Amino acid sequence: MASIERTPRASRVRRLGKIRRFEGSAAAVAVGRRAPESQVRAPMLETMPLSDLGKHVGEEMGVSSWITLDQARITEFAHCTGDHQWIHVDTERAARESPFGGTIAHGFLTLALIAPTAFEILVARVAPKSVVNYGLEKVRFHSPVRSGKRVRNRIRLSAVDERGNGRYLVTTDNTIEIEGEIRPALQASALAIFMA
Repeated sequence: MASIERTPRASRVRRLGKIRRFEGSAAAVAVGRRAPESQVRAPMLETMPLSDLGKHVGEEMGVSSWITLDQARITEFAHCTGDHQWIHVDTERAARESPFGGTIAHGFLTLALIAPTAFEILVARVAPKSVVNYGLEKVRFHSPVRSGKRVRNRIRLSAVDERGNGRYLVTTDNTIEIEGEIRPALQASALAIFMA
């Protein structure tokens, strides 16, 4: 089974907090490029009360650790879901016939990584008692993830709506990036109920 890999501390952006980008980086993001990590300041690591999360709407909350989507993980996902399409599990045929030169991860496997990466970046920051998935919006699969590639999630907080009784509907914009590639694997807005 694949493992979550951490990049060296000096070369990664700390994950738990607000990231302040260098001037002009918004334009770079708009054209599909990011500020070099050396020009992104590391965020603060403190936790905050769940009730303060709304103060950070519109901010990038962080970038997850790299996760390797190797063939073992892809095959295990195929077994769990019953999706054994050859483009995912038949390495020999995919090497011969696939336009990608080998097997690729299921789009829904890549989408499923939103939950654990959100726990790493956001949930650890506010430490709610419980989190329940509420839904997904605007899911777009932009680029296939080839077997063996590493991906990570760049999370921006887009909305926090108080629902009463210590419950908050939290919406995040998620971009699953593929190491070494300009186009992301996917983008999706995820909604979850956080309970204080």
